[in-house]
Parts: sequence; C-alpha cells; structure tokens
Amino acid sequence: MASISLTFPDGNSRDYDAGVTPAEVAASIASSLAKKAISATVDGQHYDLQWPINADASIAINTMKDEAPALELIRHDLAHIMARAVQEIWPETQVTIGPVIKDGWYYDFDRAEPFVPEDLALIEKKMREIINKRDDVRTEVWDRDRAIQHYKDNGEPYKVELIESIPGDEPLRMYWHGDWQDLCRGPHLQNTGQVPGDAWKLMSIAGAYWRGDSDRAQLQRIYGVAFQNKEKLKEYLHFLEEAEKRDHRKLGREMDLYHMQEEAPGQVFWHPNGWTIYTTLQDYMRRKQRAGGYVEINTPQVVDRKLWEASGHWDKYQEHMFIVEVDEDHAREKTVNALKPMNCPCHVQVYNQGLKSYRDLPLRMAEFGSCARYEPSGALHGIMRVRGFTQDDAHIFCTEEQIESECARFIEFLASVYKDLGFEKFEIMFATRPEKRVGTEESWDHVENALENAIKATGNAYTLDPGEGAFYGPKLDFKLTDAIGREWQCGTFQVDPNLPERLDATYIGEDGAKHRPYMLHRATLGSFERFIGILIENSAGKLPFWLAPRQVVVASIVSDADEYVLETVEKLKAAGIRAEADIRNEKINYKVREHSVGKVPVILAVGKKEVEDGTVTLRRLGEKQTSVVATDALIADLKAEACPPDLK
Repeated sequence: MASISLTFPDGNSRDYDAGVTPAEVAASIASSLAKKAISATVDGQHYDLQWPINADASIAINTMKDEAPALELIRHDLAHIMARAVQEIWPETQVTIGPVIKDGWYYDFDRAEPFVPEDLALIEKKMREIINKRDDVRTEVWDRDRAIQHYKDNGEPYKVELIESIPGDEPLRMYWHGDWQDLCRGPHLQNTGQVPGDAWKLMSIAGAYWRGDSDRAQLQRIYGVAFQNKEKLKEYLHFLEEAEKRDHRKLGREMDLYHMQEEAPGQVFWHPNGWTIYTTLQDYMRRKQRAGGYVEINTPQVVDRKLWEASGHWDKYQEHMFIVEVDEDHAREKTVNALKPMNCPCHVQVYNQGLKSYRDLPLRMAEFGSCARYEPSGALHGIMRVRGFTQDDAHIFCTEEQIESECARFIEFLASVYKDLGFEKFEIMFATRPEKRVGTEESWDHVENALENAIKATGNAYTLDPGEGAFYGPKLDFKLTDAIGREWQCGTFQVDPNLPERLDATYIGEDGAKHRPYMLHRATLGSFERFIGILIENSAGKLPFWLAPRQVVVASIVSDADEYVLETVEKLKAAGIRAEADIRNEKINYKVREHSVGKVPVILAVGKKEVEDGTVTLRRLGEKQTSVVATDALIADLKAEACPPDLK
C-alpha cells in the first residue's frame, strides 16, 4: 500500500498508509486525543474523522476547545438532529436544506400544516431525546444514480433536485444519524451525544421559498442558535434582549421620531422630534465639510435615462431604479427618466461645467443627495433599509498623484466625525483588485499602494479583502462597532477612473494637454436615515445632549409653580436649548416617567420651595439621584452641553 506523509502543527511529520482517517491519526498519537477528537483540518479543509486522506498533507486534530470547527460541527449536527426530530413527530414532512449560519442554523421544511410557536418546544424535547440516545453518525460516498433512486423511492423530490444541481465530479456524501439519513457535504460529529445538550435553542419560524425563488414552493424555515457551552448561549440571549431594547423602531415610537406607512413603502415620515435630529446632524456635517475644504452642491432628483446610459448605470442598475415616464408635448414616444439612485453622474456634470486646470485640483464636491432605490419589500427594515434616503455624499476630483494625500485626509476627517458621534474605534476593510478588471497593472499597483500608504500614515490598522474591489478600482470600507458589539459598515472611499472616462471629464495639465481626473467616491455616515438608526440603537435612545431632539422638560409639581416653569423655559430657549414646559395637572412622578420613556436627557422639577429659592430639582436620564441647583447656573452649564462638538 502507498505511503503518505502528514505534517503536524509542531512541524513534525509521520508516515501513514494512504487512506488513513483522521480518527486513526488521532489514535496513533494518543488515546486521550482519540477520545477528544471531533474533526481535523487537512491542508486547510475541514475533514470528518471518517474521511480518508490519500496524499501528503498538513493536519491538525480538532477538539471541542477549537472554537471555529467545534461550532461548525455542533450547529451542523443540530440542523440534522432538528430535521430528524421534525420527521419523527410529523413523518409526512419533507426536508430540503439545513445550512450553518452566523450563530446557528436553519432547516427548510415542506409541510402542509403550518408550524406554530408552540411546536418549537415539542421539537426541542424530541431533539434532546435524540441527543441522549448517542446514536452513531456514519458516512458513505454514493454514485449519482444510486442516490437519485434512493430519494425517488423515499418520496424526497427536493433531494433529487439538489443532486441534479451538484457538479458531476463532486462526491455525494450520505450521512446517517442513527437510522435517519440526509445528503450532506459534512463534516459531522461522531455521535449525536457529542452535541452540548444545554447550549442551543430553537428561536423562530419563518417562510422561505425553495432555492430563494418566489415562483417555487413556499417552505417553512425553523431557526436555531448554538454555542460551545450554556454560558455562551446565555450571553447571546442577553445580547438579543439588549438589542430588542435598543431597536430603533421601538424607540422611534417611544420618542415620537417618525413613522412609516403602506402608502409610501420604504420611505420615512419624519416627525418634529426626528427631523430635529436629522437637521442637527446635517448642520453638523455641513460645518465639518466646509471646514474640510468641500464645496456643497445640489443636483436634480429626476434625470433622463440618457445620462444613466452614458454612466453605465442603466445596464447594470436599472432593476433598482424608479422609472418616470413623461409625455413631453404629446411626443410620439414618452421621455424616460429615472429617480437618481446615486449622485455620482450628476456630480460629473457639475465638474464638466467650465474648463478645469490642474490648479483647480483636488476639487471636493459634497451633496446631501436625496436618492431612491428599489429595495424588495422583504429587505426593508425601519429606517435602516429604505427606498428613499439622503447620503452625505461627496466626490473628489484629483490627479493620480493626489490620491494618497486625499485618502489620508479623508480617513482623518472620518475619524474626527465618528469620535464626535461617540464611536472611538472603527475598522478599515481594504478591498483590492478583482480578477476581472480594467486598467493597467501599473495603475492598479500605484493606486493600491497609495491607499495602503494613506492608511499607514494615519496610524490605522486594516484588514485586507482581496479581490473585492470594483472592476475599475480598489476601495476602503469603514466599519463601526456599537455599544453591544455589532458591526455597521458606514463610510466608504473608492477610487474610480472609469466614470470620468465614460462622461468625458478632463482637466488641463501642466503640459497644456487634456488629462482625465480620478474620481474618489466618499461617504462618511452613508445615509442619514440608516446612521440615525445606528445612533439610536448605539445610545439606546439616550442621544448626546447636543443631538437630543427634546433636551429639557421643566415640569411643575404644584400649579403655583406654573409661571416660574414658563419663565425658566423661556430662559432656556434664549440660551439656545430645546426646552418645553409640562404644567399639566398630573403628579410629578407620572410626568417624570413619561418623559423618561421619551428619552428626554434633563427633567427639571419645580415646586413652591424651588420658586422661593430660584432653583430647580435636576434629574438626568438614567440617574436615580436628583439634585437641587440654582436655575441660572444650570442654564449656563446646559448651554455649554448643548454646543455641538465641532463648535466647542
């Protein structure tokens, strides 16, 4: 029998017979390792302990302490165990696919009767029974005809279709968990009892189309989550509770910020409180951009298809565009326009007005551009994912030599904005040249080096995202991490020599000849709608004082204090503070509770004693302690708090 050499993580190698399994390799090292082994990593691929190794390779034996492989196996096995449990309870149910996803798994079922939430507890009980049986898991490789016939005989048409879509040279692995069988690439654990019994939970039921096609069968999807131990599960469930408390849709109602309705799907009806946040944030960004050397422009929302054809968006983006047909002077053919889904082509039109010289570059153009994109109804999510939105968009027209300095300048600009808004840290993803691209290798080398040097010059780390740049240029994506650890991709910086070429943008160089500028697409917040949603969830509605829509409520304890309340509100307003009076005939505890739910940062209570002493009782949001302070001194302090960070 042929011999193969396997190299271990410590650099040592051993020879084995070809066809040796990872289980046999683990046993050859130590019996204790054989007992703990759950899988192997062979030349970077995740291997089942039962799979044969037929060539020289590097190998590492995985145990439950190895987080990534352990979680993959636990979640994958639970998908199969759940499917088995469903079919044991409801034998007529057909199974389809059950992949591992972030934090857990799902499995799609074809069943005449709908699952109800109460079914989840029944399925969980059956799953625990299966786990406790510790049934062996085994695998075989079958030829295509045998596998197809097997599923036809068992009335499993979905599995037949899956097999027919698998490339002919790919092995068909059949897995058994006890007597229950499924088609699966694997790998899996060695028995059902290896799944931690207290570290998983079924979460929800949803609808799903077979293979994501709305013209195909409607299936039922059950989601579950799983971790290595119950402590991790507990942390995750706590995270979900915290995320639910912070949900911008819930807080949006409580703070009376906005609403959405079916007559305008995916578009926001801003209420006074929400619009105050919006305009305050926009005013802040306008000042920052002016200080950063940007000129502000404004371009049309409805643009003739001719421009979208010239820019290339009509061919590549038309399905996401809202089309507007206009009967111009009863012409034979209607004029076709589109609501702009992005601002870039219009910015080139502004740039193209008048001759530009190299002395005019870099030219930084910013716009709070109102855009519209068709998003499927199922993808819409509060103000986080909408069809009508405004971007803090800008485009920098520059020479190739200026790319590095402009990139560094933008990173520093973005960092200062994020810091002002409560995000001290961000991650940079550096997406490099894709396989299919335009331009010379020399140009790609220069531009990628420019971005890399710019990141390093600002002292930031980055993560390489190879091959994920646009076909015409590399890009940087900026990810924020919020208060509960979620990542949000907001800012972006993208190098584009393509659009200036398509739309004939030029400048006169030092040599007197025409040259093409580079166009740098950049956004800091992204869309205002989405970023406001992120701010709300990050702060749990407790926005920074300068950004809070309702900054101060002055509430009377007794009616004798009403006049003093109104005078205090006027003083606060004169100091530039958003203040309001609450002189309703209600108990003070009721008023405090109501305004706390509305996330008002400062509540001032006024009774007879406060009127006599010229004071107020101060309560800050989230603090149980109150304090009595002089009214005029407090107003001076609040005036300083209300000042936006860029004006301090």
